Amino acid sequence: MASTVTSSRPGYGQLLRTRGAWTFLLPGFAARQPFAMLTLSLVLLVQHTTGSYGAAGAVAAVTGVSMALFAPWSGRLADRYGQRAVLVPGVLVHTLAGLSLTALALSHAPLWALFAAAVPTGASVPQIGPMVRARWGVKLQDSPLMTTAAAFESVTDELTFVFGPLLATALCTAVHPAAGLLTEATLTLLGGLLFAAQKSTQPPVVLGEHARVEHASALRVPGVRVLIVTFLGIGSVFGGMQVSLAAFSESIGEPGLNGVLYGVFAAGNMLSGLVCGAIAWKAAPQRRLVIGYGALALTASGLWAAHSVLVLAGLGLLVGMCIAPALITGYTLVENLVPAGARTEAFTWLTGAVALGQAAAVTIAGQLEDRFWGGAGFLVPMAGTLLALATLLALRSHLVGRPRGRTVARGVGHRVPVAVD
Repeated sequence: MASTVTSSRPGYGQLLRTRGAWTFLLPGFAARQPFAMLTLSLVLLVQHTTGSYGAAGAVAAVTGVSMALFAPWSGRLADRYGQRAVLVPGVLVHTLAGLSLTALALSHAPLWALFAAAVPTGASVPQIGPMVRARWGVKLQDSPLMTTAAAFESVTDELTFVFGPLLATALCTAVHPAAGLLTEATLTLLGGLLFAAQKSTQPPVVLGEHARVEHASALRVPGVRVLIVTFLGIGSVFGGMQVSLAAFSESIGEPGLNGVLYGVFAAGNMLSGLVCGAIAWKAAPQRRLVIGYGALALTASGLWAAHSVLVLAGLGLLVGMCIAPALITGYTLVENLVPAGARTEAFTWLTGAVALGQAAAVTIAGQLEDRFWGGAGFLVPMAGTLLALATLLALRSHLVGRPRGRTVARGVGHRVPVAVD
């Protein structure tokens, strides 16, 4: 059912008054919080048991790559069989895999065993964020509030990545090195099952003669492939910033500044996300994406030349302010490009692209920092965003929604266009 909101001007108060929204927002926030704890909890535990940050980073990277590769298939299954059908077994597998990985680390198992356990742990990470976005899509069909909802979700993601690492650090340092990962597994189980129980707001499963058409992979939509490349570039910013800010802080003898500098970067992201969602946009989303991504590439290209804390903080703030509009507009475009029956998969492709770009950027930036000058890792965000921008400019015509030929009924008085083979 579409939202009952009637005003044409978007706003957060109006969004949060959407009928039934709180029934999936609160469980969704609780269920996605563990995701922000996973990587850091894993790094702290494995480093404690092996004494090696390299081994810890490698295990975390395996988890991240596994999540990025398997997330789209999880999203496609959710579109085809319903979110609950995927979530319930998924959170059970993730909990068991996380507990197994914890036990192996505490028993000083060989590194290959940790890698083996990291694969199912990452592959089974529940894709709560994309599922919440898909539920907004059901509630806000053809509503100007869709951009506001995308902004709200972007800010929510940022909040989880502020509180999650803090909670993981506190648990691993003040309680026990395994406490972070054990808490992550427990919260995933409880939060995921609570979210799955909200059956009334999950997107309906398409049945009947058109189900095969409606369930065609989101990758068949050219615009989705363009968005995947742009989100890989955004992931390169996150990964490159994490490594390079830490290296810069260490090089000037102030390692504690790392958290401050990254906090400034995250604050810019959150601030621009809030503003972006409060504006009633008149420009087409594909145009906004090109302009916003150009600004992101421009600001990211100046990071490598920053040699002072103030300059780097200022540039980091600007980079953060450019990321949220690009993410929000990309997620908004999915609503225009992808049939309703493939949107969860499309959202997970984009989320997975960010994770994959981040994992690759962390690895490459680390190598550059070790082998070349301090700050060389900032070349990764520059290269990633410039390459993505070139792809976006060349293929931006694919981001324009087109009529899909014929429609398939989905409920009373509402029809959703789907592609016809």
